[in-house]
Amino acid sequence: MHTEGSTAQKRFAVVAHVSVIDQPSTPSPAAIEPAIDMQHLARMTLGERSLEREVLALFDRQADVLLPRIRGSARPAAAALAHTLKSSALGIGAWRVARAAQAVEQAKEAELVAAVAALDGAIAESKAEIFRLLRAC
Repeated sequence: MHTEGSTAQKRFAVVAHVSVIDQPSTPSPAAIEPAIDMQHLARMTLGERSLEREVLALFDRQADVLLPRIRGSARPAAAALAHTLKSSALGIGAWRVARAAQAVEQAKEAELVAAVAALDGAIAESKAEIFRLLRAC
């Protein structure tokens, strides 16, 4: 004979067992977020593929110019250069670069080296994706 309490306990045990087994590991934000948000880029360029390629190439070159300058500058100049890079990154949908550039902008002197290193990594990811995209065209 089953009582209401025993049925509820059995349901809870099954649910608890399944939820423990079925817990997916949480992917890192980098695994979820692409280096370049192509939907955003398409909106910004009104879907013109040739303009997308041009804007990506310009960002690639700008990153090549600005990153060494950011590395070699004192905090105020590094912050100003990072702001320029952040604006460009936002335009093409390079969200990780934009966040990393913002961190350089806001970094205190003691945090600057680590923030620039993170920016370097984000730029490397975006440049690899830009290379892949431009090569595919």
